[in-house]
Amino acid sequence: MAEQHDAQQHSEVPLAQVTARKRGRLSAVWIIPIIAALLGGWIAVQKLLAEGPTIEISFSSAEGLEAGKTTVKYNGVDVGRIDSLKVSPDRQRILASVQMAPETRDWLVDGTAFWIVRARIAGGSVSGLGTLLSGSYIGMQIGSGSERLRSFTALEVPPVVASTAQGRYFRLQASNLGSLDFGTPIYFRRLQVGQVASYALDEDGRGLTIRVFVNAPYDRYVKAETRFWQASGLDFSLDADGLDVRTQSLTSILIGGLAFDTPPENADADPAAVDTVFKLFDDQLTAMKAPERGSLQYVLYFDESVRGLAVGAPMTFLGMPIGEVVSVRLDAKRQKKDVAIRARVLVAAYPQRFLDMMADPQVLTAGRTAITPEMRHELMNRLVARGLRAQLQTGSLLTGQLYVALTYIPTASPASIDWRSDPPVFPAVKGSFTDIEARLTSILTKIEGMPLAAIGKDLQQSLAALAKTLQDVDALVRRWDGELSPELAKTLAEGRRTLAAAERTFDGAGKALAPDSQTMSELQATIVEVRRAAQSIRVLADYLERHPEALLRGKSEETQE
Repeated sequence: MAEQHDAQQHSEVPLAQVTARKRGRLSAVWIIPIIAALLGGWIAVQKLLAEGPTIEISFSSAEGLEAGKTTVKYNGVDVGRIDSLKVSPDRQRILASVQMAPETRDWLVDGTAFWIVRARIAGGSVSGLGTLLSGSYIGMQIGSGSERLRSFTALEVPPVVASTAQGRYFRLQASNLGSLDFGTPIYFRRLQVGQVASYALDEDGRGLTIRVFVNAPYDRYVKAETRFWQASGLDFSLDADGLDVRTQSLTSILIGGLAFDTPPENADADPAAVDTVFKLFDDQLTAMKAPERGSLQYVLYFDESVRGLAVGAPMTFLGMPIGEVVSVRLDAKRQKKDVAIRARVLVAAYPQRFLDMMADPQVLTAGRTAITPEMRHELMNRLVARGLRAQLQTGSLLTGQLYVALTYIPTASPASIDWRSDPPVFPAVKGSFTDIEARLTSILTKIEGMPLAAIGKDLQQSLAALAKTLQDVDALVRRWDGELSPELAKTLAEGRRTLAAAERTFDGAGKALAPDSQTMSELQATIVEVRRAAQSIRVLADYLERHPEALLRGKSEETQE
């Protein structure tokens, strides 16, 4: 009963209901700050989009730069401005904060370069003259990378080749830089087709690598066998072949340059690949010299001066070049208790060049493609047996340069090639100039050794005896005058005239050969002048060898003193 009563009471209690509370409306006071915040954000975004990215450029020096004024230009158009300049934490560089234009966002990638543009003279070209009035600015070159960057290091030297230039780069290996510089022109058949882009010293310090750029379409003329050489200034040489002068252009005379060409046999080859490495030669003659297809070396010994004989001097056979000098050194040979020192000249002969000069090489090769060692030994032995000898000859009296000549000497002593030696020893004789000098010296020595005073004294005594004889004959003729037969009188008269003529002749000779006569004085003076002339020639040859430039400029003040 109690339970029913409790249930009845609970049923009479009303159920609770949940009522949602209504929110109040936003106050009008908050509308204005919200609009201002949105407007400020929109303005900030627009400002950021209008200003473009901010980058940092590192310079070695801030010379010519000014915050708030110095601009960044791409092809003459302003694309940025320096906001501030500060010193790097390590105090080694200058950091410039640069505000770039919005359109440059995609330009700031790996490979993009910056540099200071100022008046500059390099490689024969003048650039940046406008900065003398407007002030320096920062140049820009867009890179081809894909990685976006915001920090860059400025170049010390402006790039020589524009990134949009058509052509190819090549590398040259050189022992020294010479007169080359950034922008130095490159010539092909005296037409400027490129320039030096950069250069750097090799890691081992023994040479340099020069990067050059050849413009299109001329880059297709650079083949794998192309030769590059220094065409700097006025290239002239004084050697055994005489005076040789070469130059590419007036510009190359003033600032220097490079040139290249390809041997005719390789002219139809495919163009060389990008960054192909070539050797840089010192001159055109060395660069275009055809490679020899084999050489034979011989040793020559000379007991005379080899001054004027240089490495590379030609070796000729009957005037035709068939080889060159490889080295010039001294050789010591022990002879009992003494040591003999002589000049040792190593030469290289090129058999193929010898065959190329033959009108009918089949005569020597006997129908074969080349001469066998046995055939060569037999041929050389026959030539030497006929008098073929090596001899030093003067290529130029002006420079005193010597070369090796293989020529026939009919009066040469018998000799043979020493094939047992390595390299073989070829017989040599003294040079013709040395022989002439020796003969001239011998003649002068003989003249000086003649007892001219004694000859003159004996001649005077003979003349005195002759005069006495003439007096006796004259007295005899006068004594028997009128009693002699016509024939005898005629004979005595002719004898008298003959003796008188002899007296005049001997009298003149005696006066001429007298120690105090003018003829003797002139003869002695002539001998002295010949000696002085020979000495002057030697001095002149020595001076020109040390100072070949004196041929064009004369003696300098220092050398004249």
